Amino acid sequence: MSDNGKIAQMISTQILDIARGEPGARIPVDLDYFITGQGWKQVGHGVTGRDGSIAEFGEVPAAGVYRLVMDVAAYMPHIFFPSLSVTFESKDAAEDHHLVVQISPFGYSVCRVL
Repeated sequence: MSDNGKIAQMISTQILDIARGEPGARIPVDLDYFITGQGWKQVGHGVTGRDGSIAEFGEVPAAGVYRLVMDVAAYMPHIFFPSLSVTFESKDAAEDHHLVVQISPFGYSVCRVL
């Protein structure tokens, strides 16, 4: 829980390979936080499991701008987009943010699942 009694946020992700119809397993993912005047600071790191997901990064809950950086070339070496960067803003430190990323050899899409 945070100091104000709310449950602290969790940032999680799942990567799905829609070309193969399977989860994107063993993909390294960094979680970065943007600090005005200083730039990006890495606050978490994980590798997707067999189900293509990372349940949490262990970050300290805070409102602000975050970025997930995914090394999808580690999973699919000949992919057109070898590294994906998804930037999003958390306006409330008590909100959960689960981002689902669908990849294929020549494209990707991202959505937040509530």
